[in-house]
Order: sequence, then C-alpha cells, then structure tokens
Amino acid sequence: MALEPKPSFSRHRKWRFGLDVGLRTAAVLAVVVMVNYLGNRFYHRQFLSEQTRIHLSPRTLSVVNAITNPVKVTLYYDKEDRLYADILALLNEYRNLNPRLQIATVDYRWDAAEAQRVKKVYKLPEAVDASEKSETKNDKNFVIFDSAGRQKVVNGNALADFKLEQTANTPESKGLEFSRKLTAFHGEKMFTACLLAISNPKPFKAYVLQGHGEHNLESGDEVTGYLNFKLLLQRNYIQPEPLYLTGTNGVPADCQLLVIPGSRTPIPEAALDQIEQYLSDGGRLFALFNALPDRPTGLEKILFTRWDVLVGSSSVRDPDHSAYRPRGGGEPVDVVVGAFSQHPTVRALATYNLDFIQPRPITPINARDKAAEAPKVEVIIATEKTATLTGDPTRKARQYPLAVAVEKAAPLGVAPARGSTRMILVGDSLFLSNEWIKHFANADFAEYAVNWLLDRPQLTTGIGPSQFTEFRVLLTAEQLKTMQWLLLAALPGGVLLLGGLVWMRRQK
Repeated sequence: MALEPKPSFSRHRKWRFGLDVGLRTAAVLAVVVMVNYLGNRFYHRQFLSEQTRIHLSPRTLSVVNAITNPVKVTLYYDKEDRLYADILALLNEYRNLNPRLQIATVDYRWDAAEAQRVKKVYKLPEAVDASEKSETKNDKNFVIFDSAGRQKVVNGNALADFKLEQTANTPESKGLEFSRKLTAFHGEKMFTACLLAISNPKPFKAYVLQGHGEHNLESGDEVTGYLNFKLLLQRNYIQPEPLYLTGTNGVPADCQLLVIPGSRTPIPEAALDQIEQYLSDGGRLFALFNALPDRPTGLEKILFTRWDVLVGSSSVRDPDHSAYRPRGGGEPVDVVVGAFSQHPTVRALATYNLDFIQPRPITPINARDKAAEAPKVEVIIATEKTATLTGDPTRKARQYPLAVAVEKAAPLGVAPARGSTRMILVGDSLFLSNEWIKHFANADFAEYAVNWLLDRPQLTTGIGPSQFTEFRVLLTAEQLKTMQWLLLAALPGGVLLLGGLVWMRRQK
C-alpha cells in the first residue's frame, strides 16, 4: 500500500513564514518612510562631479530666499527638447532653496487638454504644428511664473545661444552639413529676473533724459541705440520713461533714478537747475558722458562746483590695452580696462574687463579744506598705466580714472525728500549702446550701477550665462563594431552564463 506524501510545509510553518515575510515587508516600508522623512528634513544634494553641479549666483540666492508668497512655475515645454532637462534641473534648484516655488510641467504634445487650458489662462501665442519638428522653431516652448496674479512668461527662444558648426562629412552626405551647437544658457538670468518682478508689487521708476542728442532707448541702431540698455533695466524690474525737461517741467516726484545717456548738445539752464535741485533733494543719477569733449553740456559745471568732480576735456587712448583694431589701420579707439576699486558696483568685476570707446577722464577734486558734509567721491574704474590723452603727445603715460561713485548723506537734522544723494559718473556712453553692451562685462557693470543707485545691495552681483562644455568620444569603425559586440552580445551573454551556472548548481 502506497504511503500518502507528506506536505512540504505544515500549517504551523506556513504561518511562521507568512508572519516573517509580513514583518520583513513592514520593516522595509518603515525604513523607506524614515529615509524619505530624514531626506526631506535634512536634504543635502551630492553631485558626482563639478560638471554636473549647478552653481547659483549670490543674486539668485538672495532673490529666491526672499520670496514669501507662493510662486507657481509652469514648464510648458516639449520634454524631448534639448533644453528641457537643463531648465527642469535649474528650477528644481530654485525649489530646493525655497519650497514656496511649486513646479508644474505640461508637455503640449501629449497633454492637449491641459495645454489648451494653460494657453488660455496665460494668453500664450499660437504655436506651430507639433508635427513640424524643427530645432529652429522653438517659439512653442514657454516657462511661466505666476504669483498673486502677477505673471511673467519666458519664451524658449531667449534661453540659449547657438552657433552653426560644420559636422563631419559622411559617405551619405551631399556637400557641407551644419548643426546648431548650444554655446550658452541664460536660464538663471531670466528666471531670477522674473522672480524679482513678480515678487515686488511695483517696479522702480527710472527717467531717461531726452532732447539734447542723448541715446534713444527705443532705437535698435547698433552704434548709438540704447534698446538693449532699456531691456536691461526692465530685466532688473526698473521701468524706464523718457524725460523732457522743457519749460517749467521738473524731474517727476516718482523719479527714483535719473539717467543722462550721453548728451551731445548743451542742456538749457532751466533744465540744469531742475537737475541740480533733484540732486540736492537726494536724487540718484547715472550720467554717461560722450566722446565729444569740445561740446560741454553744462552738467560738467554743476559736478565741478557742487560735487567735487572734474569731467575731462580730452579723450583717453591706450593702444596697449585695446581689443579692436580699425580695419584701415590707425590708432584703436577702444580702451579695455580692468583696474577696479572695492566699491559695490565693481567688486564682482575683479576678474573681468570693461571696454570703453574714446572715454573721457572723470577725476575727483581733492580739496584740502573739505567740510564734513562734503560729498564722498571714489574712483571705481581706471585705465592701466599705459594710457595717454589725445592732443597732448608730450604728456607721460599714466593711469586715468574713467568712472567715479559719489555719495552724500543728508546733514544732521535735515531729511531730504528723496534720501541721500548717489551718483555714478562714467566718461563714456557708447559702451552701453546696443552692440558694445554685449562686449566683455559692460552689461554686468550697468546692472551693478543701477542697483547700487537704487540701494539694492542684494542685486549688486551678476548672473552670467552658463557655458556648455561639450565632450566627444571619437571611435574608429573597428572600435565601434567591438563596442557593439560588447553591449549586444558579451554583456547579455555573460549574464545568461552566470544565470545558467546558478541554475545548474541548484539542480544538484
């Protein structure tokens, strides 16, 4: 008679194993919950290398940490776009600094309903058809910042710089082929500007003097236009307005910054009186003098008699420190400078240079019997010791000051209507024109200057574009074939062999 086979596991052993599995599962879940809790509370991100680390500028840190209201950031983007991963990583860094930033992603190619809702709410422009896949058509991608009804929208076109680069010829290629190479990423600069704008209820007001040959904020001319400077002001949440001091019109009461960009004709006495009164009341002035020393504007006299500053009547040359040589020969007109003081407007420029065009010297007047309430004048930018003045070849080469900062506190017991007076005076105006503002650190200096004048010390550090480093691995056809065999055959085969050996061992 055959015996009944005994069960492999008794009921007692089944309960014991079941309880053991349940306890182990509960322990693993408890560890996972605990790790997530500790990670959320004591978060510290580690990076595999410096190439993968995202370094946020001091300006971004101060702006993001100062946010007190919830900010919703909507990434309305194609997830397959080459910039998507970099944008998302940067926004996550912002959120890690301040949890009040909430990030939502909308891929309009796959979530049509949500994409239509976002387009309607934020009034986004109509995008090109999603089937038209092209790197040059990036106007369908947007990053949207929204806080308490204040909104800022960044177009994907403005986030990066590209350049055409010839690619290697292949047997299948016909003629020369080019690809668009990513060279710089402007995400941090633009995102921080948006956060600054939506975090403040009202922008600063800057008035730009016009009517005496000054640079035009609306002009796109590369040499004389100031449109890029206007955009720089707006990026720093400063609203520029033209100012015409005609008749009895004075400097408006809401003027927080007066800009005089390179007057080319004399300013009428009545207008000069209004400017002098504005400065006496604690105004803020950013004055840029053009390269026409033989055409005084009248502002030079006010600065000399009231503010201890002498605006030179000649332009400075320094052929040993020049970046651009005239095509037809001759002496270069630009002067590259890198001698800066420790003033807040130039402290962050210690390792950079500025490029001026025929600058005029701006010199402090060192009077021996200065009163205690006299203005404080500090040279902030100077040439190298190889500079000379035009029209005076006999004078020995030396260092010339090209920009000064002026500050004067109110006398004791007196409260000026606008606070303490501040001025930045520069012996050149062309260096901030549409073309030259892009050279060297000219734009950065302009940002530092206006933010110091407006008493925003947290914004006197700049944000440069993130440079992309491209790494390439060059393989011959034989090396590529060997790598394919390793990936497609050797590695999977090794795993299968190891699994087979384990199976055979368990059969014994």
